[in-house]
Amino acid sequence: VVDITAISAAAVMFILGATSPGPSLAVVLRNTMIGGRGRGLACAVGHGIGFGFYAVSVVFGLVIIMENHPSVFTLLQIIGGLFLLYLGIEMMRAEEKEIILSEGKREGFLEGFFIAFLNPKIAVFMLAVLSSVLDPSMSSDTKWFIAAMGATIDTIWYVLVALLLSNSNILTKIQNNQKILNQITGLLMIGLAIWTALRLAGI
Repeated sequence: VVDITAISAAAVMFILGATSPGPSLAVVLRNTMIGGRGRGLACAVGHGIGFGFYAVSVVFGLVIIMENHPSVFTLLQIIGGLFLLYLGIEMMRAEEKEIILSEGKREGFLEGFFIAFLNPKIAVFMLAVLSSVLDPSMSSDTKWFIAAMGATIDTIWYVLVALLLSNSNILTKIQNNQKILNQITGLLMIGLAIWTALRLAGI
């Protein structure tokens, strides 16, 4: 039996989470800017799969594992924070680089996947959201539905973002302001890395 109430609550939270600005949006924007529609879409799909990994993991017991083995979650957050710091520094340093359009779908897919897979904020979000929705007595069908729905909503949102950004007029404006966007994106990612470090330090 599928729990419609839990599914509806999870859907609202997934939509709010996906549409809120953050490093994921910045990465999809960046990949669309340097690789056009194809790379932007590949990045969006990669992000959806990475997000789906968390959805399935949390739904099927990651909460329990992390409660019993907090060091696993801490390690994940450290790796994620370092990854975001690396991306942020790279974006800050890229301000003088000339943009050369390249399809790079595989690179876009991998960058999208890893920004979701290694983003500690997504892990925290998933745990916070699904721990308030899930119930141990839920059917397996309901759990699978919620996990698949999370990945689907995330993918659809970023696919729409990539399609919108790849409009020739919008893409030209983005490319003409790439230095500013690189600075903003870099600062955003470095800020999130600092947020992760402060959270780990208990500040």
